[in-house]
Amino acid sequence: MIQNPINKTAIIVGAGAGGVATAARLAKAGFDVTVFEKNNFTGGRCSLIHHEGYRFDQGPSLLLLPGLFKETFDDLGTSLEAEGVQLMKCEPNYNIWFDDGESFELSTDIARMKLEVEKWEGKDGFERYLGFLQEAHRHYEISVAQVLKKNFTSLLSMTRPAFLRHLFPLHPFESIYSRASKYFWTERLRRVFTFGSMYMGMSPFDAPGTYSLLQYTELAEGIWYPKGGFHSVIEALVRSGERLGVKYRLSTPVSSVNLDSKGRHATGVTLESGETVTADIVIINADLVYAYNNLLPESSYSRSLKKRPASCSSISFYWAMDRQIPELTTHNIFLAEHYRESFDDIFKRQLIPSEPSFYLNVPSRIDPTAAPEGKDSIVVLVPVGHLLDEKQGIGRRGLAVQSKQDWNAMVTKARETVFATVEARTGAHDLQGALVKEIVNTPRSWKDVFNLDKGAILGLSHSFFNVLSFRPKTKHPWIDRLHFVGASAHPGTGVPIVLAGAKITSEQVLDGFRMEKPWNVEWMKGKGGFKEIDRIRALPLLSNVHIAFLTLVLFFAVLAARSW
Repeated sequence: MIQNPINKTAIIVGAGAGGVATAARLAKAGFDVTVFEKNNFTGGRCSLIHHEGYRFDQGPSLLLLPGLFKETFDDLGTSLEAEGVQLMKCEPNYNIWFDDGESFELSTDIARMKLEVEKWEGKDGFERYLGFLQEAHRHYEISVAQVLKKNFTSLLSMTRPAFLRHLFPLHPFESIYSRASKYFWTERLRRVFTFGSMYMGMSPFDAPGTYSLLQYTELAEGIWYPKGGFHSVIEALVRSGERLGVKYRLSTPVSSVNLDSKGRHATGVTLESGETVTADIVIINADLVYAYNNLLPESSYSRSLKKRPASCSSISFYWAMDRQIPELTTHNIFLAEHYRESFDDIFKRQLIPSEPSFYLNVPSRIDPTAAPEGKDSIVVLVPVGHLLDEKQGIGRRGLAVQSKQDWNAMVTKARETVFATVEARTGAHDLQGALVKEIVNTPRSWKDVFNLDKGAILGLSHSFFNVLSFRPKTKHPWIDRLHFVGASAHPGTGVPIVLAGAKITSEQVLDGFRMEKPWNVEWMKGKGGFKEIDRIRALPLLSNVHIAFLTLVLFFAVLAARSW
C-alpha cells in the first residue's frame, strides 16, 4: 500500500551535488526538506572562487556523462536549458604535453583522432583505437545500467544474474593500463589513454580496467563546460528544489546526528549553535568518513573506515593573469617523463612527485566571462598524496622537503615546477611575471573547509574491494532512517556518479516509507509515441544465402560420411 507523504520531513546534512539533488528529489516526492550547510555557499567542491573579475572553478571544471545530468533534471520536471544553463563543447578535449616537446590532441572528431593515432602507431593503430573504443563502450554501457543505476545493499547484490554475467567483461581485475596496452603499442599512447584514472583519484596501474568508460564518454560524448562555471549546474538544482519547497540554511554547521534512546533510529540533528531539529529521515551528504567519526557515536565500523585506502589529494592553484596565454587551450594535461614513478610517489608513498603530472584549465579560453577582457584565469591541479599522521614518518622519495607534512615547501616547489614545465613545453614565457593574484588549496585546506577525511578530494579509493557491495552503503548498517549520498558512498565519486547516487538514495528512502517515486523516465516518450520507421529490428544472424550454403555443406558432409 502506498502511503500519503504529507507531513514527512527530511534533513540533509551538506549542500554538495549529492545533497542538493537528493533534496530536490525528496521534495518532489512530497517531503518537507531542510538542508544544513556549514559553509556560506552551496555545491561543496563544485563551488566558485572570485577575485576582481576573475572566476575559478574550485573543483570540477568539465562536465562528463551528460546523460546522467539530463536524467536528473528530467526527473525533476525541468531541464538544464529551461534552468538557463548553457553547455559549451570543448574542442579539442585536451592538449596533452610530453616532456620531449611533442603533444597530442584528444578530440571527439574522428578524422582528427585518425591522424593523431596513426602519427604514432601507424595505419593499424587506428583500427586498434576503434577496438579500444568498442571495449570502453561496453564498460560504459554496462556500468551505467548495472552499477550506477542499481543499489548494492549486501554482498548478495553482486550475485544478481544481470550483473554477474557482465563481471568479467568489465575487466575489474586488470588495470586500465594493462587493458590499454593491448590496443596501444607505444608508451606514448598508453599514457594518453590512461591518465584519466586521476579523475577517480587512482593510479592507472591500479585502477580497474572498467574505468576506461571515462575515456569513452570524453571521446564519444565530449567534454562540456557550463557557461558561468560548473556551479551554474548546482544553482539550477538548488532553484529546482526551492521551487518544490526545499529550505537551505547556509553557514549552519551540524555537530551531531541525534538518535533515539536505543541508538537504533535517527531522529534529527543538533547544530553547533545548540539548536535541535527533528525529522523523519536524515541524509548525510557530508564526507562519509568524517560523518561516521564525528557526527555519529564511535564504533568499530567508523574506525575501520579511517583505515580504508583513500583517493589522492591535490595542490590546486588559482591564478589571475594580467594577459592571455595563447599557447594554452581550455584543458591541458602535462605528463611526467617518469609516468609510473610519479603515480607511485602519490599513491604508494603519499608524496608530491619530484616530477608531477598535472592538469591545467583555462576557463576564460572557452568562457570569456571567467576573466576581464584580454586576460586569463588559470586553474592548476597537481595531484599529491593525502594527509598522513606525523608518526608515519618522512619519505625517501618525492620532492626534497623536510617532512611529508611540509605543505609550504611542497606548494613552493609545485609552483616552480608548473611554471618551468609549461614554459618549456608550450613556449609560453614569463608566466610568473603575468601572475597578479594566486589562491591555493592544499590537502589541509581541503580538509578544513570541506571536512574531507585526510584531505582526499575524491573520497575513498575506487579499487575493486572499495566499490560495489564493498563500498559504504547508502543506508546506515544498523541505524534506521539514516542514509548517505556522496563521493564515498555507493556508487562513487565524480559529479555525474554522485547524481546517480542521489537517485539511488532517494528511491531507497521512498521505498522505506512505501511512497511513490514521482519520476518515471520512459525511453523515447513523445506525443506521437513510436513511429514504425523507428522500430528496432535486429537482422537475423544468418541470411538466406548463408543458410542455403550451410545446408549444402551439411548435405554433402552427410553423403561423404555414408560413402565411408
